[in-house]
Amino acid sequence: MPRLNLRRQLSNLTGIYHRKIHSGLEDAGPMASKLKSRSVVRFSGPDTVKFLQGLLTNDVRRFGESSGEETSTVPTPNMPSVSTPPMYAALLTPQGRFLYDFFLYSPTKPDEKLDRTGSGPGSDPGRDGSVELFADVDVSVLDELLETLKKYRLRSKVDIENVAEEFSCWQRYGRNLTGSSSVGWGGGVDRAGESTASGNKYGWQWYEDPRLDCLGYRSIFPSDATPPLVEADKETDESNYLLWRLEHGVAEGSAEIPKGEAVPLEYNFVGLNAISFDKGCYVGQELIARTHHRGVIRKRLVPLRFIDNNGKEVNQKIAAGAEVVESGSGKKVGTVSTALGSRGMGVMRVEEAFKASGELSVSGSEEVKVEAIRPRWWPAEWFQQNQPGVASA
Repeated sequence: MPRLNLRRQLSNLTGIYHRKIHSGLEDAGPMASKLKSRSVVRFSGPDTVKFLQGLLTNDVRRFGESSGEETSTVPTPNMPSVSTPPMYAALLTPQGRFLYDFFLYSPTKPDEKLDRTGSGPGSDPGRDGSVELFADVDVSVLDELLETLKKYRLRSKVDIENVAEEFSCWQRYGRNLTGSSSVGWGGGVDRAGESTASGNKYGWQWYEDPRLDCLGYRSIFPSDATPPLVEADKETDESNYLLWRLEHGVAEGSAEIPKGEAVPLEYNFVGLNAISFDKGCYVGQELIARTHHRGVIRKRLVPLRFIDNNGKEVNQKIAAGAEVVESGSGKKVGTVSTALGSRGMGVMRVEEAFKASGELSVSGSEEVKVEAIRPRWWPAEWFQQNQPGVASA
C-alpha cells in the first residue's frame, strides 16, 4: 500500500509537467517536408549486416533475417508481400560519444514483389547472400562519415556509396495523421505503390518513424518522383519539421547532437529506440552499457520555451550555446543546444529543470525566462529517478 500511495503522489506531481505546447503548429494538419539536411548512402554486399552490426548501437541483424511470418500470402499491385520497418541507430566514438546517426531502410527484394507483368510472384534472380540497405544521414558530415565507414571496412565485403542524387529523404508529421505506413496501397493502383510491389524500378513506401509515433512517418524516395500523399498534404519548409521536433524534444544529426561530445543516453537515445542492450559488442558499447545499468541519468535533452516576465513568448532572442541558470542563485542548469523562434531544447539537469519552486532564465539575458517542458513520451521513471526523496532502483 505505501508503494501505491507513493506512485499516486508521483503521478500527481509529474502530471503538471505535461504542459500543452502552443505554437504555430499546434493545430496544423498533416504536413510533408523534403529533408535537405539529410543525404542517402547505400550499403551492399554479403557482409553488409555483419559490418554494420559491429559498428552501430542497434541490432542490425533484423535486416538479414528471413521474412518468415511477416510474409503475406499474395503480393498485390499496390503492396509488396514483405515490409521490414526502418531502424534508428548511431555510430559512436570508442569512448561512447556520439558521432553520426542513421535511419536504416531495407528495399523490397525482387522475390518479395510481383513480376514485371504484375500477374504473378517475382523470382529471386540468384543472389549470393548479398544484402542491400540504405541509410539517411546528416548531409553536413557526409564526406567525413563516408571516410569513417571506409576506415572501418577493412576487408569486409561491403560497398558504400553516396546515392544522394538518386534518393531524397522525406518526413510526414503534424496533427491528425492517418494510418499511412502503407501509403500508396489500397483501392486503385497507385503508381508510386506499384513500383514497390512490382519489379519496375525502386519502390518505396512511408514507414512509421522508428523513434516515436508522434514524429509521424519517414522514408526515402527516388529524387525524380513525388512521394505518395505529398500532393494531398501541405508540403512545407523543413524548418517546420525542426519546430515539430523541438516541441517533442528530439534532436537529429550532428548539428543538434554535438559530434564527439554528446552522451547518447543524455539525448534520450534509449527512448528513441536507437540502442539495443542485447546485441553484443559495438564501437563505444562499454560506456553505454555501464551508464545504462547504473540506472540514473542526471541530465537529459529537454524541450524549452522562452518567455518574458509576463509569460509572453520571446522570439529570435536566444541562440544555441546560451546557458540556462536558476534565476535566484545563478547556478547553471543546462545549455541550449538548438533554438528556433520561441522554442528550443537543451541538455538540462532534470531535478533542477523541473523543480516546482525554481525559476529559470538565460544567463546574460535575465529578462528571458525559460520554461522546461516534460514530453509526454518520456517514461515515468526518467522523471521519478531525479526527484528529491525518491529512491532510485
